Amino acid sequence: MARSPRIAVDTDIYMPANYGDDWQSETTSIGSSIYHGLMENGRRYQTLSNKEYLLPSDEQAFESYEAAHLLALVLESERENPLFRAPIGKNAKHILDIGTGKGDWAIDVADMLPSATIRGVDLFPPPVTWVPPNCILEIDDILEEWTWKEPLDLIHMRVMIGSFDSAGWDHVYKSAFENLRPGGWIEQLESSPCIECDDGSLPANSILREWGPNMNACGARAGRPLETIDTMRGAMEKAGFVDLHEQVYRWPIGPWARDKKYKEAGVVNFQHWLSGMEGWCMWLLTHFGSPSPWSKDEVTVYLAKVRSEIKNPRYHLYQRARRVWARKPFPGEITPETTQIKEEEA
Repeated sequence: MARSPRIAVDTDIYMPANYGDDWQSETTSIGSSIYHGLMENGRRYQTLSNKEYLLPSDEQAFESYEAAHLLALVLESERENPLFRAPIGKNAKHILDIGTGKGDWAIDVADMLPSATIRGVDLFPPPVTWVPPNCILEIDDILEEWTWKEPLDLIHMRVMIGSFDSAGWDHVYKSAFENLRPGGWIEQLESSPCIECDDGSLPANSILREWGPNMNACGARAGRPLETIDTMRGAMEKAGFVDLHEQVYRWPIGPWARDKKYKEAGVVNFQHWLSGMEGWCMWLLTHFGSPSPWSKDEVTVYLAKVRSEIKNPRYHLYQRARRVWARKPFPGEITPETTQIKEEEA
């Protein structure tokens, strides 16, 4: 299959000449079909990739992405840099944000690192009219061959759950490894679809307890595993990354926490769920629901029950989240993989 053209989002900004041809190559104007997308069950989905994508790309989805961005910032608010943990220093030149969504992360990093070029890539054009001059938002299929020539200092991913099948994830991590400079970093932040409660406030028969297992089962039938939170570290190691670090979180759902920071995070995550739930489950349930695909009306009734319970202030709900960051080794660096090869040769 021929490679899809890389498409630059026209935000009517000045592109400095020193970006070079590489940063503007293979670009074309965006066709109306890409902007219009594919409408299904009242939601809009991308049309760039030849594979169906389980998450919609419409105003409600972008609202959910924005809430997720704010949630991540709140939970890292005590750090000088709340946007990422990879120690890339202040001299980074090229950063890639995969699955940029609305572009919030890429835009914020561009503001923070004005001497770096930040590229945000997704399958659907983000609804922005202005970005910093060092931020480039593009529409591209990351599962195809990467053709950027400049080695990257950091590759960032966030809330990419269900984006790819297992082979697709292997391709993404392998491509990331190949396109980072030696010593460059990859960082990924993911959450679990499962709603959890540790203090017994959530009844055993609550529909919220079946939400996560239901989504995981649909994802398995779709060939899009949703356990990225638990598999990404191993996948990075498999691709050759070293010096792995991780930060584990509990994202509250609702303002029940006593701590001020977590109470604020819970309020934001509550909105994240309310705006995101339909998009997270509509495609999965109408294509891979059990015992047979659900109708849109069945999903609507199901969501009404879930929303009703998630709004109960007596339930102390949260979801697990994890951030993993890892480094591409330097040439000649001793890694577990090279040690094993030497042992096998001996």
